[in-house]
Amino acid sequence: MAKQTQRKPATSNRSAKNKSGFFNQKFLKVIALVCVIGLLICAYVLSQSLWKDYPTDKKVQMLSVEKGQTYSKFIEQLAENDQVKFPIVLKLYQRLLINDTMKAGVYEVHQGTSIASVLNMVSNAENAQMIRILVIEGTTFKQLKQQLKNNQYVKNTVLNQPDTAILKAIGASETHPEGLFAPNTYFYAKGETDLTILKDLYQRQQKILAEEWAKRSADLPYANAYEALIMASIVEKETSVDAELEQVSGVFVRRLNIGMRLQTDPTVIYGMGDRYKGNIRRSDLTTPTPYNTYTINGLPPTPIALPSQKSIHAALHPDDGKAIYFVATGNGGHTFSTTLDEHNQAVKDYLAQLRKNRNQ
Repeated sequence: MAKQTQRKPATSNRSAKNKSGFFNQKFLKVIALVCVIGLLICAYVLSQSLWKDYPTDKKVQMLSVEKGQTYSKFIEQLAENDQVKFPIVLKLYQRLLINDTMKAGVYEVHQGTSIASVLNMVSNAENAQMIRILVIEGTTFKQLKQQLKNNQYVKNTVLNQPDTAILKAIGASETHPEGLFAPNTYFYAKGETDLTILKDLYQRQQKILAEEWAKRSADLPYANAYEALIMASIVEKETSVDAELEQVSGVFVRRLNIGMRLQTDPTVIYGMGDRYKGNIRRSDLTTPTPYNTYTINGLPPTPIALPSQKSIHAALHPDDGKAIYFVATGNGGHTFSTTLDEHNQAVKDYLAQLRKNRNQ
Protein backbone atom coordinates (compact mmCIF):
# COMPACT_ATOMS: atom_id res chain seq x y z
CA MET A 1 0.00 0.00 0.00
CA ALA A 2 1.44 3.39 -1.06
CA LYS A 3 2.62 5.71 1.71
CA GLN A 4 0.82 9.09 1.76
CA THR A 5 2.77 12.26 2.58
CA GLN A 6 1.26 14.85 4.87
CA ARG A 7 1.02 18.49 3.66
CA LYS A 8 1.09 21.51 5.95
CA PRO A 9 -2.06 23.49 5.83
CA ALA A 10 -1.95 26.34 3.32
CA THR A 11 -3.50 28.63 5.86
CA SER A 12 -0.42 28.26 8.09
CA ASN A 13 1.93 29.48 5.31
CA ARG A 14 -0.31 32.38 4.45
CA SER A 15 -0.48 33.35 8.12
CA ALA A 16 3.32 33.43 8.41
CA LYS A 17 3.62 35.50 5.24
CA ASN A 18 0.99 37.91 6.46
CA LYS A 19 2.79 38.33 9.77
CA SER A 20 6.12 38.90 7.99
CA GLY A 21 4.57 41.45 5.66
CA PHE A 22 2.92 43.21 8.56
CA PHE A 23 6.21 43.54 10.42
CA ASN A 24 8.02 44.70 7.25
CA GLN A 25 5.41 47.36 6.63
CA LYS A 26 5.57 48.47 10.23
CA PHE A 27 9.37 48.64 10.09
CA LEU A 28 9.26 50.66 6.89
CA LYS A 29 6.77 53.05 8.44
CA VAL A 30 9.03 53.49 11.48
CA ILE A 31 12.02 54.13 9.22
CA ALA A 32 10.02 56.61 7.18
CA LEU A 33 8.84 58.36 10.34
CA VAL A 34 12.39 58.54 11.66
CA CYS A 35 13.57 59.98 8.35
CA VAL A 36 10.81 62.56 8.32
CA ILE A 37 11.58 63.57 11.90
CA GLY A 38 15.30 63.74 11.03
CA LEU A 39 14.60 65.89 8.01
CA LEU A 40 12.38 68.19 10.06
CA ILE A 41 15.09 68.53 12.71
CA CYS A 42 17.74 69.24 10.05
CA ALA A 43 15.46 71.78 8.40
CA TYR A 44 14.87 73.48 11.75
CA VAL A 45 18.57 73.54 12.59
CA LEU A 46 19.44 74.95 9.18
CA SER A 47 16.60 77.49 9.34
CA GLN A 48 18.05 78.80 12.60
CA SER A 49 21.64 78.85 11.36
CA LEU A 50 22.74 78.75 7.72
CA TRP A 51 19.38 79.56 6.16
CA LYS A 52 18.45 82.23 8.67
CA ASP A 53 18.40 85.82 7.43
CA TYR A 54 21.35 87.91 8.54
CA PRO A 55 20.01 90.44 11.10
CA THR A 56 19.51 93.86 9.50
CA ASP A 57 17.69 96.97 10.69
CA LYS A 58 16.93 98.25 7.20
CA LYS A 59 16.72 97.12 3.58
CA VAL A 60 20.45 97.54 3.07
CA GLN A 61 22.95 97.45 5.94
CA MET A 62 26.71 97.91 5.88
CA LEU A 63 28.75 95.21 7.60
CA SER A 64 32.24 96.26 8.68
CA VAL A 65 34.91 93.57 8.93
CA GLU A 66 38.06 94.63 10.71
CA LYS A 67 41.53 93.41 9.83
CA GLY A 68 42.30 90.21 11.74
CA GLN A 69 38.66 89.49 12.59
CA THR A 70 37.95 85.74 12.59
CA TYR A 71 34.95 83.69 11.54
CA SER A 72 34.90 82.01 14.95
CA LYS A 73 34.56 85.30 16.82
CA PHE A 74 32.08 86.64 14.28
CA ILE A 75 29.84 83.57 14.65
CA GLU A 76 30.15 83.57 18.43
CA GLN A 77 29.09 87.23 18.52
CA LEU A 78 25.97 86.41 16.51
CA ALA A 79 25.17 83.60 18.95
CA GLU A 80 25.80 85.75 22.03
CA ASN A 81 23.39 88.37 20.65
CA ASP A 82 20.81 85.59 20.12
CA GLN A 83 20.80 86.35 16.40
CA VAL A 84 21.59 82.78 15.43
CA LYS A 85 21.31 79.31 16.98
CA PHE A 86 23.54 76.27 16.57
CA PRO A 87 26.78 78.21 15.93
CA ILE A 88 28.62 74.89 15.58
CA VAL A 89 26.78 74.35 12.28
CA LEU A 90 28.07 77.69 10.98
CA LYS A 91 31.60 76.89 12.08
CA LEU A 92 31.52 73.48 10.39
CA TYR A 93 30.15 75.05 7.21
CA GLN A 94 32.94 77.61 7.19
CA ARG A 95 35.64 75.02 7.85
CA LEU A 96 34.40 72.55 5.23
CA LEU A 97 33.10 74.77 2.45
CA ILE A 98 34.75 78.19 2.82
CA ASN A 99 38.08 77.35 4.43
CA ASP A 100 39.33 80.93 4.16
CA THR A 101 39.72 84.03 6.33
CA MET A 102 37.47 87.05 6.65
CA LYS A 103 38.70 89.96 4.54
CA ALA A 104 38.69 93.48 5.97
CA GLY A 105 36.27 95.90 4.37
CA VAL A 106 32.73 97.18 4.44
CA TYR A 107 30.12 94.91 2.85
CA GLU A 108 26.60 95.70 1.69
CA VAL A 109 24.09 93.22 3.15
CA HIS A 110 20.56 93.31 1.73
CA GLN A 111 17.61 92.41 3.92
CA GLY A 112 16.75 88.73 3.46
CA THR A 113 20.33 87.63 2.78
CA SER A 114 21.08 84.32 4.50
CA ILE A 115 23.87 84.02 7.02
CA ALA A 116 25.50 81.40 4.79
CA SER A 117 25.64 83.95 1.97
CA VAL A 118 27.18 86.54 4.30
CA LEU A 119 29.84 84.06 5.43
CA ASN A 120 30.77 83.46 1.79
CA MET A 121 30.63 87.17 0.94
CA VAL A 122 33.16 88.29 3.54
CA SER A 123 35.75 85.74 2.41
CA ASN A 124 36.40 87.79 -0.74
CA ALA A 125 37.58 91.41 -0.48
CA GLU A 126 36.28 92.02 -4.00
CA ASN A 127 32.76 91.90 -2.53
CA ALA A 128 33.50 94.85 -0.23
CA GLN A 129 31.77 98.10 -1.12
CA MET A 130 34.03 100.26 1.03
CA ILE A 131 37.56 100.11 2.42
CA ARG A 132 38.51 100.50 6.06
CA ILE A 133 41.37 102.87 6.88
CA LEU A 134 42.73 102.58 10.42
CA VAL A 135 44.88 105.54 11.45
CA ILE A 136 46.54 104.49 14.70
CA GLU A 137 47.20 107.15 17.31
CA GLY A 138 50.90 107.69 17.92
CA THR A 139 52.00 106.56 14.46
CA THR A 140 53.79 108.94 12.11
CA PHE A 141 52.81 110.56 8.84
CA LYS A 142 55.44 108.41 7.14
CA GLN A 143 53.65 105.29 8.39
CA LEU A 144 50.28 106.66 7.29
CA LYS A 145 51.61 107.27 3.78
CA GLN A 146 52.99 103.74 3.58
CA GLN A 147 49.69 102.30 4.75
CA LEU A 148 47.81 104.14 2.00
CA LYS A 149 50.39 103.09 -0.58
CA ASN A 150 49.99 99.45 0.44
CA ASN A 151 46.20 99.55 0.13
CA GLN A 152 45.33 98.30 -3.35
CA TYR A 153 41.92 99.97 -3.18
CA VAL A 154 43.30 103.49 -2.62
CA LYS A 155 44.10 105.35 -5.83
CA ASN A 156 47.59 106.83 -5.61
CA THR A 157 47.70 110.42 -6.86
CA VAL A 158 49.93 112.40 -4.45
CA LEU A 159 51.71 109.96 -2.14
CA ASN A 160 54.84 109.85 -4.26
CA GLN A 161 55.18 113.62 -4.21
CA PRO A 162 57.24 115.55 -1.61
CA ASP A 163 55.48 116.29 1.68
CA THR A 164 55.37 120.00 0.87
CA ALA A 165 53.49 119.25 -2.34
CA ILE A 166 51.06 117.00 -0.48
CA LEU A 167 50.36 119.74 2.07
CA LYS A 168 49.73 122.24 -0.70
CA ALA A 169 47.39 119.80 -2.49
CA ILE A 170 45.21 119.31 0.62
CA GLY A 171 45.09 123.04 1.32
CA ALA A 172 47.20 122.98 4.48
CA SER A 173 48.99 126.13 5.62
CA GLU A 174 51.59 124.17 7.63
CA THR A 175 54.98 123.32 6.17
CA HIS A 176 55.46 119.97 7.97
CA PRO A 177 52.85 117.16 7.83
CA GLU A 178 53.48 115.49 11.17
CA GLY A 179 50.54 115.51 13.59
CA LEU A 180 48.08 117.06 11.14
CA PHE A 181 45.93 113.98 10.47
CA ALA A 182 43.33 112.66 12.90
CA PRO A 183 43.73 109.07 14.12
CA ASN A 184 40.57 106.96 14.02
CA THR A 185 38.85 104.28 11.96
CA TYR A 186 37.44 105.51 8.66
CA PHE A 187 35.52 104.04 5.75
CA TYR A 188 35.87 105.18 2.16
CA ALA A 189 34.59 103.98 -1.19
CA LYS A 190 36.84 101.52 -3.01
CA GLY A 191 38.99 103.41 -5.47
CA GLU A 192 38.99 106.63 -3.40
CA THR A 193 42.05 108.80 -3.99
CA ASP A 194 44.80 109.30 -1.44
CA LEU A 195 44.28 113.06 -1.85
CA THR A 196 40.62 112.87 -0.76
CA ILE A 197 41.49 110.69 2.23
CA LEU A 198 44.37 112.90 3.41
CA LYS A 199 42.29 116.05 2.97
CA ASP A 200 39.50 114.51 5.07
CA LEU A 201 41.91 113.43 7.84
CA TYR A 202 43.54 116.87 7.83
CA GLN A 203 40.23 118.73 8.09
CA ARG A 204 39.08 116.46 10.90
CA GLN A 205 42.25 117.14 12.91
CA GLN A 206 41.90 120.89 12.31
CA LYS A 207 38.32 120.77 13.59
CA ILE A 208 39.29 118.78 16.68
CA LEU A 209 42.19 121.11 17.47
CA ALA A 210 40.07 124.24 17.05
CA GLU A 211 37.32 122.89 19.30
CA GLU A 212 39.74 121.78 22.01
CA TRP A 213 41.74 125.02 21.82
CA ALA A 214 38.55 127.03 22.38
CA LYS A 215 37.91 125.10 25.62
CA ARG A 216 41.52 125.09 26.91
CA SER A 217 42.55 125.72 30.49
CA ALA A 218 43.92 129.11 31.46
CA ASP A 219 47.60 130.12 31.68
CA LEU A 220 49.06 127.51 29.35
CA PRO A 221 52.61 128.00 28.01
CA TYR A 222 51.56 127.70 24.35
CA ALA A 223 51.77 130.59 21.91
CA ASN A 224 49.14 129.00 19.66
CA ALA A 225 47.11 125.86 18.97
CA TYR A 226 49.92 124.35 16.89
CA GLU A 227 52.21 124.30 19.93
CA ALA A 228 49.46 122.49 21.83
CA LEU A 229 49.42 119.93 19.00
CA ILE A 230 53.17 119.47 19.42
CA MET A 231 52.69 118.83 23.13
CA ALA A 232 49.80 116.44 22.42
CA SER A 233 52.03 114.35 20.18
CA ILE A 234 54.64 114.06 22.94
CA VAL A 235 52.01 113.10 25.51
CA GLU A 236 50.66 110.52 23.02
CA LYS A 237 54.05 108.85 22.71
CA GLU A 238 54.86 108.92 26.43
CA THR A 239 51.93 106.89 27.74
CA SER A 240 49.34 104.45 26.48
CA VAL A 241 47.36 104.69 29.73
CA ASP A 242 44.44 107.07 29.26
CA ALA A 243 44.26 107.85 32.98
CA GLU A 244 47.82 109.21 32.84
CA LEU A 245 47.47 111.57 29.87
CA GLU A 246 46.72 114.68 31.92
CA GLN A 247 49.40 113.77 34.47
CA VAL A 248 52.05 113.49 31.77
CA SER A 249 50.83 116.73 30.25
CA GLY A 250 51.05 118.37 33.68
CA VAL A 251 54.68 117.31 34.10
CA PHE A 252 55.71 118.81 30.76
CA VAL A 253 53.70 122.00 31.23
CA ARG A 254 55.34 122.57 34.62
CA ARG A 255 58.76 121.98 33.07
CA LEU A 256 58.04 124.59 30.41
CA ASN A 257 56.83 127.04 33.04
CA ILE A 258 60.00 126.75 35.13
CA GLY A 259 62.37 126.73 32.14
CA MET A 260 63.32 123.07 32.55
CA ARG A 261 64.07 121.04 29.43
CA LEU A 262 61.45 118.46 28.51
CA GLN A 263 64.01 115.65 28.24
CA THR A 264 61.65 113.17 26.63
CA ASP A 265 62.96 110.14 24.74
CA PRO A 266 60.30 110.04 21.98
CA THR A 267 61.53 113.39 20.66
CA VAL A 268 65.08 112.02 20.52
CA ILE A 269 63.86 108.98 18.59
CA TYR A 270 61.95 111.15 16.12
CA GLY A 271 64.99 113.34 15.56
CA MET A 272 67.15 110.29 14.88
CA GLY A 273 64.89 109.24 11.99
CA ASP A 274 66.14 106.14 10.20
CA ARG A 275 69.20 106.01 12.47
CA TYR A 276 66.98 104.72 15.28
CA LYS A 277 67.32 100.93 15.48
CA GLY A 278 65.31 100.19 18.62
CA ASN A 279 67.60 101.48 21.36
CA ILE A 280 68.73 104.92 22.56
CA ARG A 281 72.37 105.21 23.61
CA ARG A 282 73.73 107.85 25.94
CA SER A 283 75.47 109.44 22.96
CA ASP A 284 72.07 109.82 21.26
CA LEU A 285 70.82 111.89 24.19
CA THR A 286 73.72 114.31 23.83
CA THR A 287 73.72 114.53 20.02
CA PRO A 288 71.88 117.72 19.03
CA THR A 289 68.97 117.56 16.59
CA PRO A 290 66.08 120.02 16.20
CA TYR A 291 63.96 117.48 18.13
CA ASN A 292 66.33 116.42 20.90
CA THR A 293 64.68 117.90 23.99
CA TYR A 294 67.73 116.92 26.06
CA THR A 295 69.73 119.55 24.15
CA ILE A 296 67.11 122.16 23.17
CA ASN A 297 64.91 124.37 25.30
CA GLY A 298 61.15 124.33 25.00
CA LEU A 299 59.13 122.40 22.46
CA PRO A 300 60.48 120.75 19.31
CA PRO A 301 59.62 122.51 16.03
CA THR A 302 56.78 120.16 14.99
CA PRO A 303 54.70 117.30 16.37
CA ILE A 304 56.44 113.93 16.48
CA ALA A 305 53.41 111.73 15.79
CA LEU A 306 49.68 111.76 15.05
CA PRO A 307 47.98 112.60 18.38
CA SER A 308 44.47 111.46 19.26
CA GLN A 309 41.76 113.82 20.48
CA LYS A 310 42.31 112.45 24.00
CA SER A 311 45.93 113.56 23.94
CA ILE A 312 45.05 116.95 22.47
CA HIS A 313 42.53 117.41 25.26
CA ALA A 314 45.16 116.40 27.85
CA ALA A 315 47.71 118.85 26.44
CA LEU A 316 45.15 121.62 26.90
CA HIS A 317 43.97 120.42 30.33
CA PRO A 318 47.08 119.37 32.29
CA ASP A 319 46.59 118.21 35.85
CA ASP A 320 47.28 120.69 38.65
CA GLY A 321 49.68 118.45 40.57
CA LYS A 322 53.30 119.16 41.48
CA ALA A 323 55.17 116.30 39.81
CA ILE A 324 57.94 117.23 37.40
CA TYR A 325 59.37 113.72 36.91
CA PHE A 326 57.98 110.36 35.87
CA VAL A 327 59.36 106.96 34.97
CA ALA A 328 57.83 103.65 33.90
CA THR A 329 56.99 101.13 36.61
CA GLY A 330 57.86 98.07 34.52
CA ASN A 331 54.34 96.72 35.05
CA GLY A 332 52.45 99.25 32.98
CA GLY A 333 51.97 102.90 33.82
CA HIS A 334 54.36 105.35 35.44
CA THR A 335 55.51 106.64 38.81
CA PHE A 336 55.25 110.42 39.17
CA SER A 337 57.61 112.31 41.49
CA THR A 338 57.97 115.88 42.75
CA THR A 339 61.64 115.75 43.75
CA LEU A 340 64.77 114.40 42.11
CA ASP A 341 65.43 112.09 45.06
CA GLU A 342 61.98 110.53 44.70
CA HIS A 343 62.54 110.18 40.97
CA ASN A 344 65.92 108.51 41.41
CA GLN A 345 64.35 105.98 43.76
CA ALA A 346 61.55 105.37 41.25
CA VAL A 347 64.20 104.73 38.58
CA LYS A 348 65.91 102.18 40.86
CA ASP A 349 62.56 100.49 41.45
CA TYR A 350 61.94 100.39 37.71
CA LEU A 351 65.33 98.80 36.99
CA ALA A 352 64.75 96.24 39.75
CA GLN A 353 61.37 95.38 38.27
CA LEU A 354 62.95 94.93 34.84
CA ARG A 355 65.47 92.49 36.31
CA LYS A 356 62.68 90.63 38.07
CA ASN A 357 60.65 90.44 34.85
CA ARG A 358 63.65 89.05 32.95
CA ASN A 359 64.31 86.42 35.63
CA GLN A 360 60.69 85.33 35.58
